[in-house]
Amino acid sequence: MDEEYDVIVLGTGLTECILSGIMSVNGKKVLHMDRNPYYGGESSSITPLEELYKRFQLLEGPPESMGRGRDWNVDLIPKFLMANGQLVKMLLYTEVTRYLDFKVVEGSFVYKGGKIYKVPSTETEALASNLMGMFEKRRFRKFLVFVANFDENDPKTFEGVDPQTTSMRDVYRKFDLGQDVIDFTGHALALYRTDDYLDQPCLETVNRIKLYSESLARYGKSPYLYPLYGLGELPQGFARLSAIYGGTYMLNKPVDDIIMENGKVVGVKSEGENQVNRKSDIYVCMISYAHNVAAQGKYIAIASTTVETTDPEKEVEPALELLEPIDQKFVAISDLYEPIDDGCESQVFCSCSYDATTHFETTCNDIKDIYKRMAGTAFDFENMKRKQNDVFGEAEQ
Repeated sequence: MDEEYDVIVLGTGLTECILSGIMSVNGKKVLHMDRNPYYGGESSSITPLEELYKRFQLLEGPPESMGRGRDWNVDLIPKFLMANGQLVKMLLYTEVTRYLDFKVVEGSFVYKGGKIYKVPSTETEALASNLMGMFEKRRFRKFLVFVANFDENDPKTFEGVDPQTTSMRDVYRKFDLGQDVIDFTGHALALYRTDDYLDQPCLETVNRIKLYSESLARYGKSPYLYPLYGLGELPQGFARLSAIYGGTYMLNKPVDDIIMENGKVVGVKSEGENQVNRKSDIYVCMISYAHNVAAQGKYIAIASTTVETTDPEKEVEPALELLEPIDQKFVAISDLYEPIDDGCESQVFCSCSYDATTHFETTCNDIKDIYKRMAGTAFDFENMKRKQNDVFGEAEQ
């Protein structure tokens, strides 16, 4: 095989599959390759269960008590989708939603003072919650009204706050919020993993809380959505979009070399062919047979954090203790990579690793940034829309 392509994408992670889909929709001739026999890379869902045991070198395989192996789809990264977030917007614009079904996650919880509390999802729940006292609830409500009305393009909504210079610590002080409420807001609503944000300009934090509130308002129970049959359905959905628009996919295809001429990529070579109290929070993501990822009556919990010591497993022990009894535990450490070159000159564009956040907003930011560097123009959601007449099959529905 010796063909020319406009774009060659290596790896079928979610970031790569979304970019592949967008480029194909925009008329680019795309070759998409992966050394693995499955889609998804680090964002795949492993099935059947026997494959997960092999992956972690547990040669005895799963016991009968775990049910049928094909009933399991185990994610390699612990993430949900924010109901009003960028990834949902990408799914809607590209109509990849026609290939997927989603379920609202039942609730979001925080661990405080040895107890587990539900993050309030309605005003009634907020008033009844033991997370804060009555007077704090009133002050917190005023703060949430400020956030809901805040518009970075309308200074009338600032209420004396400068979003570019006022720190989040000063915003909390303005509304006289106590430390417990600050911790709850920063980590359960804005979803920060550390307290570094407190002394940074408040704009990003306010927008994060708005995203949480708007996502929560979409369905009421929690701000999170989860695809049935696992996160691995997401990259497969975008890969299907690319294929419909003429993208070529090759799995089980390792890349031997990236061919450069005059500092710029001109192709890739594969098997001889030239083809173009901690500092960081601990998150626990729990899904179950209700999401079509486990056998009846079974649950999958993924505890994750940013490694800070030489004993990562011990770091997540506080979370594991809450999950007992555990039928089977798998421990994995993933390095975090980010490109040291923007790729504008070499035309080799590398995506960042999936971080420890609970959602895909940072992944979407990476997608938009790569697209801007690849295409030379700013990312526009309108460019993701499927064309009126699909050239390669599926008629508009």
